[in-house]
Amino acid sequence: MTGVKQARDGAVGILTLDEPASLNAMTPDLLGALAAAVAEMTRDEDVRALVLTGAGRGFCSGQNLKASDALGEDIAAGVMRFYWPAFKALRECHVPVVVAVNGVAAGGGFSLAMAGDMIVAARSASFIQVFSRIALVPDLGSTWLLPRLIGRQRALELMLLNEPLTAERAQEIGLVRQVVDDAKLMEEALTLARRLADGPTRALVATRALIEESEHTTYEAQFRREIELQATIRKSADAIEGRNAFVEKRKAKFTGK
Repeated sequence: MTGVKQARDGAVGILTLDEPASLNAMTPDLLGALAAAVAEMTRDEDVRALVLTGAGRGFCSGQNLKASDALGEDIAAGVMRFYWPAFKALRECHVPVVVAVNGVAAGGGFSLAMAGDMIVAARSASFIQVFSRIALVPDLGSTWLLPRLIGRQRALELMLLNEPLTAERAQEIGLVRQVVDDAKLMEEALTLARRLADGPTRALVATRALIEESEHTTYEAQFRREIELQATIRKSADAIEGRNAFVEKRKAKFTGK
């Protein structure tokens, strides 16, 4: 698929942004291909986790300004039409998503990295918001995602001062799960993705949904929502296997169903 390479590692699907000449800068074609690739790969029930990374020296350098005309005169409508589907596909994916950040994740590329569930960063990776440097506001979900990951003050610091964030500092403040040597990035990302792929997929994805919902509700409402979802999930094949394995004192073998 143009702009996005697909590969498999057992139950893990690997999606690679493949426009290295521009450091995988965003265009309508690239993000359209990403949304389609997520949908195509997750249609296969044997795929139970995804890894998203970038080809070449960087993860994603943000929006490709040369492609801005393709968004049309109504920029908001163009972004929602061409860009939002890819972000939505990652954020609401039917399986867990690990993002392997190699090199720079700038502007909208920073936003894209946050759209997954967990970030593994190469030691050479860096994160920068960029926007206020060119007199713009953060976009593509940054103002929703970043403060929820690292808190309001740190999010404002990154957005207002535009200081690059090293991989090590990103780990310290909770943006990324782990930092690894560049040569081991995909190996470690796949190790994490395989671990997630071996888990009870429905329960993992439902847990993510509960976390999302908790941002917009009360303690009491969320208390009830958890139990309502639990009542459904507990009937799944994986939940039954989990209980049986616990009673039988053995390791559970989940199937994602």
